[in-house]
Amino acid sequence: MQTVDFLRLIHPAIAIIFVFPLIGIVVNFAWQTRQRRLQTLDENKSTIPPVVGKEHKKFGDWLTSAVVGLSLIGLAHPIGKNIIRNQLWNQSIFSVIFILLMFVLTITSLALLYRAKQRLWRGVFASLTGAGLVILGCQDGVFRRTNEWYWSHYYIGIAASLLMIFSIAIVQDIYQDRSHRWRLVHIILNCVALLLFIGQGMTGTRDLLETPLSWQETYIYQCNFANKTCPTPNEQRP
Repeated sequence: MQTVDFLRLIHPAIAIIFVFPLIGIVVNFAWQTRQRRLQTLDENKSTIPPVVGKEHKKFGDWLTSAVVGLSLIGLAHPIGKNIIRNQLWNQSIFSVIFILLMFVLTITSLALLYRAKQRLWRGVFASLTGAGLVILGCQDGVFRRTNEWYWSHYYIGIAASLLMIFSIAIVQDIYQDRSHRWRLVHIILNCVALLLFIGQGMTGTRDLLETPLSWQETYIYQCNFANKTCPTPNEQRP
């Protein structure tokens, strides 16, 4: 394996080592938080400690940061590869600067989203973070599998990231809403996000199997993927 192949493994490695364990922790705390709330409403003494709610929010914040960061890493590799391969800085230096600024803007917007208290600013920073991911995802070099968008690692990942960003944006509303409508929205959307994460595990594994090593690309990309055939090299005769 060459350096470019090892760089390609950073995204799935972080997902396996950090993100998926975080998902399990957040789901566990979410379940305990809901069970404690239901037991309290029934005027029963709950054996679940009150701290589970705070822990759920803390690990939920970490999960959102990890998911967005993982998405940016997953986008940075193909975008950077396309820039280097085509020497884009010689053709359009403004495009390179724009891409770099979008990465900085997305990270900065997410950091400010955590600090924002007013609904307006939470909406602004959440929108900027989501827009940054979508705009970067539209850059050349990113493999989107648009013809199979419903089974695309890219589209599922972007959708999961946007749901996580939205969840952070409505946290304050959940605490202030006595009708619990925002809490219900939070539960529904994060159940959808959990299904998307499961899809990410499956599509990510598939894409790793389908992605050739860098030294194999010249031959592999000559194959007809629709007919599932590859050119047969001429046999060497003595």
